[in-house]
Parts: sequence; C-alpha cells; structure tokens
Amino acid sequence: MIENKAPGKDVSLEDIKTKFPLAAKKDPNHFSEFDIAGIKFGPDYAPIFAGPNMVESKELIDDCAKNLKSKGASFLRGGAFKPLTFPYRSDKYNETRELGIEWLYQAKNKHDIPVITEIMEEKFLPIISEVADILQIGTRNMQNYPLLTACARSGKPIMIKRGYGCSLRDWLGAAEYILLEGNTKVILCERGVVAPHTHRETSRFLLDLQVIPAAKEITHLPVVTDPSHATFWRPWVRSMAMASIAAGADGVMLEVHPDPPNAAVDPLQSIDFEDFSKLIVDLSQIGKIVNRKKIGELIV
Repeated sequence: MIENKAPGKDVSLEDIKTKFPLAAKKDPNHFSEFDIAGIKFGPDYAPIFAGPNMVESKELIDDCAKNLKSKGASFLRGGAFKPLTFPYRSDKYNETRELGIEWLYQAKNKHDIPVITEIMEEKFLPIISEVADILQIGTRNMQNYPLLTACARSGKPIMIKRGYGCSLRDWLGAAEYILLEGNTKVILCERGVVAPHTHRETSRFLLDLQVIPAAKEITHLPVVTDPSHATFWRPWVRSMAMASIAAGADGVMLEVHPDPPNAAVDPLQSIDFEDFSKLIVDLSQIGKIVNRKKIGELIV
C-alpha cells in the first residue's frame, strides 16, 4: 500500500497507524467530517472549487464569483500570488499579489462565496489568512515543512496538493505535519504526477485516479482532484472530473475562466462558464451512483 516490508507484502493498517498516527484511519469506517464556511466535507458531500488560475483583474474575479456561485460552485479559487515554471512574463501576465487578495476579498463578500487561494511564503500568511477560507499549499511547496507548520498554526483549513514527484507516503507525511499542530481541517488534492510518457507532447502530468481509492483506504482525510492542472488540456477535463467522482473523490477543483483562450496563465486547460454549468450537472449524475447527497451546491 505505502511501502513493502517484504516483496509482495502490503503494509498493514496498524503499520500505517504507527507511521502516520494522526492521518491514518482508526477503523475502516473512519472519515473526517467538518465544515468550512458553511460548506460540508464528508462521505455525503463533494464540494467543487472553481475559478481562474490567476486573479487577473478585479472585474474578472468578480465575474467568476458571480457566475460560478450561481452555477453551483462551493468555493472560488484564484491565485493572487501565482508562481510560474519559468521567470519570464508575457504581455498578459501580471501577478496581482496584495491587490489580487483585496479583489478576492471583495468578490467573496459581494457574492457570498468562500475563497481558496495559494500561499507560497510565510511572510504573506497574515494578509492571505484574512481573506482565504482555505489555504492552498501548491505542489512545489508540499514538502516545505516550515511553511506547512506556519500555515497549520494559523488555524486555517489547508489543502495540500500532492507533489508531482511524491508518493502517497510523502503526501501523508505532509498532512501529518499539519495535523501535529492541532489543525484537523486538512484536504488532500491529487493534481497529477510526472510520467515518462504522456498522451500529448505538451502534457506534463497524468491524473493518478488510482491514488483516490488507495488514499481513502488508509486515511480519514478527504481526497479531491484537480483535473485541470493534471491534464493540461481542456477537452479532457470533463471526463477526468467525472472519473474522479466515480472513483470516490470527495471534491473536484476546476480551472474556470470567462474567456479561456485569452487567460493569462495556462489557457489550454481552463473551461468557460457554460462548460462548467454542464459539467457540474453531469457530476451530480455521477454523484447519484456513488451515493453523494451533494455535488458542489447542487442537491443530488
């Protein structure tokens, strides 16, 4: 399951309890249930996190908050502090940072939708914590243990995106750092792993659907997926989101933009408002099959 004691022998739940005493299930039916800003997490619910990759402007994030809330999104996502793989900037890209956090705050209050946004550096924790209902730890920071500890001590709920080169064992280890500080509202997010061969030359990651049942077998923490970042290709987002719910995911994070081809960051993976509206209805149909009472804010 996580690592083998001997060839062909899986580690038992008791072994997992020893290595990850806080993240491991106490028994097969153990599942964390909690509430974040009125949104329920638990075996009956699958919240939907949706919004643009980057908070590009006040108008854009307001438009996203209004439309996504009306179509059933649970949380508004958007990066104000937005890292890129390379340091070079295009004409469209303009990291909005503190101003972007202010725009998220305004959109959150105006449209009554909770916010999840990424934190990259501890020094920005105070201003981000004032606005964010969930702090997102990005894939590159999953093993930044001082940042994990600082965020945990803030008391804010935390989503940990799996490092794209990290094992399930590593992922649970990161969660343990947060749980150790007494912060129990922890969400695990699968966002794609590096693979030597993918299905498109421009695709860097593969969505590891198998990790959903694997993780849920041994941890009580909710497990969500991010098919947008994993596929890096708009036409595949719908099928991978549906497959995630079918595989038992406890939520889905989607990149949604009013004008995807002109998004400042990752224009190939965003879906538009119309596609999001259709997708969340499709997800609710899958939800009926896997006994979810709610997908996003849609009653199944």
